[in-house]
Amino acid sequence: MKVSNLIVVIVLLSLVSCKKEVKTEANNTVDDISIVDTLSLKLNVGDKWLVNTETHEGVTKMNAIISDFKKRENTNYKTLGDSLSKQTSYIIKNCTMTGEPHDQLHVVLVPMLDEIAILRETENVSDAAEALTNLQALIQAYFEHFKL
Repeated sequence: MKVSNLIVVIVLLSLVSCKKEVKTEANNTVDDISIVDTLSLKLNVGDKWLVNTETHEGVTKMNAIISDFKKRENTNYKTLGDSLSKQTSYIIKNCTMTGEPHDQLHVVLVPMLDEIAILRETENVSDAAEALTNLQALIQAYFEHFKL
């Protein structure tokens, strides 16, 4: 009987300990941006990475679209996401970058695509607003780490 009680206690303790979750905020700073912790955004030996014209034009246009959206106090995040998606499609279609600059671009571009997908798909205004804030931080990171 004592052994069975011990087994029950051990099982219960293991179940209770498995339910503990560590909640963390997803407030990444520019220094924390990375893709699956395999590649972190960094400068090119202290200088900005060079990008092709189309990439720079696309991100600049995305920044302008967001500025206009905010200036008009618009809340149609789906339409915003659709407009931004057109720009990312343009960037991807016209990308001629290779090597480390290309890899570094993906550190900011892939998360941008994720945030734009949220804008296009979510019905929750709070989630969309958070995605927009995250996207703006990624665009800022782009301008801090890349140049034409």
